[in-house]
Amino acid sequence: MIAWWQIILLTALAFWMILDQLTLVTINSPLLIGMISGIIMGDIKTGLIVGSTLQLMVLGVSTYGGASMPDFMTGAIVGTVYAVLTNKGTQFAIGLAVPVGLLMVQLDVLARFFNTIFQHKMDQAIKAGNTKIASRNAYLGFLTWGLSRAIPVFILLVIGNDIVKTILRIVPTWLTDGLKVAGGILPVVGIAILLRYLPTKKFISYLIIGFLAAAYLKMPMLGVALLGAALAILNYKRENTPTMQVNTKSYENAEGEYED
Repeated sequence: MIAWWQIILLTALAFWMILDQLTLVTINSPLLIGMISGIIMGDIKTGLIVGSTLQLMVLGVSTYGGASMPDFMTGAIVGTVYAVLTNKGTQFAIGLAVPVGLLMVQLDVLARFFNTIFQHKMDQAIKAGNTKIASRNAYLGFLTWGLSRAIPVFILLVIGNDIVKTILRIVPTWLTDGLKVAGGILPVVGIAILLRYLPTKKFISYLIIGFLAAAYLKMPMLGVALLGAALAILNYKRENTPTMQVNTKSYENAEGEYED
């Protein structure tokens, strides 16, 4: 059972993380959110597993031009909590976290809609020279963003625990197993999205080397990362080392002397 202080801390985390994403950008990743959620829930390992898996879903993806994207940071909070509470495994938690992240797209649009109201009021206040009202509406905009994440997380933590447990007793095994399979596939989808935006064709040989090291040599991820770093350094030095120009007009005669 989740304690009241854990609910408060996780709700505050959900409130702060979206504001941080828009301003300071210090914990703007599912990995860090999952780690912090794991610390709050007393299981940092599970938080890191859930957060790192969801991190793969957002690599190469960003919100440009005000576009909304799935909020897998909120998904990391919910996924970590239910991974600890239900003992269904991290793959099931990841499968549960992804729909939550997709749901946040709709709430993100709703938050942007309310912020336009505050923005218009700020414009009117600035034209009238009333800085106090303009400042107040700016803070109300922050409040809207924070509540768009804090409210759903709070609801899921307060009334969702018993509901989720009831649903888990009712739903068939094939559905929960399907969520586990989906949770296992999602990291591959994230890597595929990332590879689409990278110059994969140019560096396909390095990709194959990394795949062989991980799949066949069973090298740990840290080893694969270090191998990739070494290959990156070699490639950088090769591309930035000036090639020597050979003078084709010169040749060495039989006596070992150079002639033009």
